[in-house]
Amino acid sequence: MNPRKLSARLERVAAQVPAGARLADIGTDHGYLLVALMNRGLISAAVAGEVALTPLRAVERSVRENDLGELIAVRLADGLAAIEPADCISAISFCGMGGETIRYILARDRARLGGNELLILQPNGGEQPLRRWLMDHGYRIRHEELLQENRFFYEIIVAEPGEPTSYTDQELYFGPLLLQARGPVFVAKWQRLLRLKQQTLAGLARAHRTVADGQLEQQVRWISEMLASEQSCARR
Repeated sequence: MNPRKLSARLERVAAQVPAGARLADIGTDHGYLLVALMNRGLISAAVAGEVALTPLRAVERSVRENDLGELIAVRLADGLAAIEPADCISAISFCGMGGETIRYILARDRARLGGNELLILQPNGGEQPLRRWLMDHGYRIRHEELLQENRFFYEIIVAEPGEPTSYTDQELYFGPLLLQARGPVFVAKWQRLLRLKQQTLAGLARAHRTVADGQLEQQVRWISEMLASEQSCARR
């Protein structure tokens, strides 16, 4: 992958960045997203935040090779500490880290948020607790999508601060907008996860072990009911 040809996952993230945004990409890895958006003239300023020195050097190299040093600030920092008030950031992206890690950073560094930033999130797992944090802190999920790249499924969640929104437990689990749309990739993802969770339950039963809080059984029930409902609708 290079700044001119993003992966399908990052292309879909890029599509959610508002034109002219001042974007902070936290955990930016090689900085490909920011460099691509800047080269395309789609953002006006950017901050690349990295907590580790080795990927930071890779970001610096990408920025330098594209002559974008005056437009992309590259900073060694943990989480939202990369953002300074003078940056006037309007959107923040998190790509490729776990949902619970994103939630932790947002909760820990909440004081660094101006209160109006659009959040563009691509978690690798942990979507349910991340959605719950967004709901509990006054964010409305305005866009969700799910894509499959190679054998992996990736979710993108775009949230904005605004009117308090309440989601059901099932909506937090599946994604409120994904659950409403129920596209083919969505169905394929949950068919696969249902098989895996059923195998886990069967393994526990063979070992004469129980699931302490019943969470796994509940998830299997939710997925089974959702897929059964989808099949019923498809037959009509």
